[in-house]
Amino acid sequence: MREGFAQLAPLGLSFDAWVYHPQLGDVLDLARAFPATPIVLNHVGGAIGLGRYKGKRDAVFADWSASVRALAACPNVHVKLGGLGMRMFGFDVHEGKLPPSSEQLATLWRPYVETCIGAFGPRRAMFESNFPVDKGSYGYGVFWNACKRLAQGASGPEKADLFHGTASRVYRLGI
Repeated sequence: MREGFAQLAPLGLSFDAWVYHPQLGDVLDLARAFPATPIVLNHVGGAIGLGRYKGKRDAVFADWSASVRALAACPNVHVKLGGLGMRMFGFDVHEGKLPPSSEQLATLWRPYVETCIGAFGPRRAMFESNFPVDKGSYGYGVFWNACKRLAQGASGPEKADLFHGTASRVYRLGI
C-alpha cells in the first residue's frame, strides 16, 4: 500500500481516510511517513458508539480525542466535520418519535466538532455533507442548520474556511 501512497504527492493528489477511531494510529503513521501528501480524515475520525463500544462514550471520546490531537500535529492532515448521522456513532436520533432538530444535533455533536476545530483550526477543518447516507437520521436542511449553530462563535473568515475555504484549498477547487 505504501508504494501506491507514495505516488500521490508527486501527482498532486490527496488521500481521504475513512477509518474508525481504533485505526487513527495507522493514519498518524501514514501522515508522519508522507508529510508532503495531504490527508483528509473523514467523518471526524469515526468514534464508534455501537457493539463493544456501546455505553462507553466517555472512554471512546478520550481515546478518539487524543488521537485527533496527535493527527492535528501533522500539518498535512485535515478533518471533515460530518457523517455523525451514521448509526455507527451510536447517537440513536433515528429512533425518536420526531426527527431531531438542528439544535439537538448541534448539542450532540458539539464535543466532537469543537475538539476537531480546536485541534486542527478552521483552516484545516471543513464541514461535510454525508448525504444520502445520513438521511436515515435527519434532513439535509436540518444538518446544515446544525453546522451553522456549531459555527456560531467563529469569525467571518473562520466560517468561510469551515464552509468552503478549506475544502477549496485541499481539493484544489479554485473556488
